[in-house]
Amino acid sequence: MAKKLKILFLCTGNSCRSQMAEGWARQLKGDVVEPYSAGLETHGLNPIAVRVMAEAGVDISKQHSKHLDEVGGIDFDYVITVCDNARETCPMFPGRAKVIHMGFDDPPRLAKNAKTEEEALDIYRRVRDEIRAFVEELPDKLDTL
Repeated sequence: MAKKLKILFLCTGNSCRSQMAEGWARQLKGDVVEPYSAGLETHGLNPIAVRVMAEAGVDISKQHSKHLDEVGGIDFDYVITVCDNARETCPMFPGRAKVIHMGFDDPPRLAKNAKTEEEALDIYRRVRDEIRAFVEELPDKLDTL
């Protein structure tokens, strides 16, 4: 059996986008990927992210917001930054980890301007679906980034 790729999805607060990516990777690519997520800070798990992922059949409610230090001892194959701040401030990773950036819009920031709850949910759903489309192409997509 081939060794699973260890992939870290890194974001600023590990509350939304990186959590969604970890959840999708575990659900869709768990046979070839060992997914993790972490943040440069910890902002807690975003309840709306949990809600829209559950709508799509993925339970991330047991995941928790982790600081990068909590996964520091893992020898990752890839580190994927999912927000611009994480890309700009991404620390060096020892070992062979290849750092890749795949930015996604920030649902909490965009949803602040939503006029209704449904409009806010639609922002989260759009980003959720964009992350799913990216994860569906793993690990093949990694060689093209």
